[in-house]
Amino acid sequence: MAISLQSSYNPENSLWLKGNLHTHTTESDGRRAPQEVVDDYAARGYDFLMISDHDKLTQPSTVLGRGMTLIPGNEISAKGPHLLHVNAKTHIPPLEDRQKVLDLIAEEKSFSVINHPNWQDHYDHCPQEKLAGWKGYAGIEIFNGVIRRLTGSEFATDRWDQLLGSGRRVWGFANDDSHDEQDVELGWNVVRAKDRSVESIVAALASGSFYASTGITLNRIEAYGRTVHVSAENAERMVVVTDFGKRLFHIDRNEVTFNVPADCGYSYIRVEAYGGAEKHAWTQPFFIKR
Repeated sequence: MAISLQSSYNPENSLWLKGNLHTHTTESDGRRAPQEVVDDYAARGYDFLMISDHDKLTQPSTVLGRGMTLIPGNEISAKGPHLLHVNAKTHIPPLEDRQKVLDLIAEEKSFSVINHPNWQDHYDHCPQEKLAGWKGYAGIEIFNGVIRRLTGSEFATDRWDQLLGSGRRVWGFANDDSHDEQDVELGWNVVRAKDRSVESIVAALASGSFYASTGITLNRIEAYGRTVHVSAENAERMVVVTDFGKRLFHIDRNEVTFNVPADCGYSYIRVEAYGGAEKHAWTQPFFIKR
């Protein structure tokens, strides 16, 4: 049986844009005013930013973008596990029934991301049965920067691989969850977008045309036939992962080419890049088509 890899990276898009979707200000529990936060990200060379205060929708028109594309959104927090409402058109209340929240977000043609599932001392801010049961969200945070200084784990690739291995098609996001200056530029998303408009960036994020990073820059992400090729200018090791987190291959170089066996039983592969000083990057999954 012939197989091939399905890539979410749109080859027609030419811009790689760096941004953060999880940002707090004094409008909720952040320590800096919205404009100060925007100025900080802009000074660091970010291309897009979403202010995501808790249960409060901040409109981009209330601040100066300083050259960045500002995406409207918020973090739905009260009464249950936290999630991002990305490109919000309206303020959706934090209903206890999170599936209803996800449905309302989908109805307005926005998308949602489940936040920091491994936060707190029980590593279970969002139980896996909820992640498995909910429908209609785009992905989960596989890295959340602020959890580095809180209890739990900032990483959630274990949750991601459980979902992917069970047949779910969800993307992995890296975000700061910044509350003050020490939380900025810990994790970000690099989209392959058509242009710098909100519409193009949101479309790229929603469709998986991006990679997540804590400091590794991926120069090339390609899939053709049964082969995936990924290179990174500052990686020291490349790892290929498949269903339920199984490691298939690694190489101590800054690029990897991997050929999926024609008779494999995998449902997807993805690539992780590792570098010095806790730097990582994660491609989105390449699903195997039979």
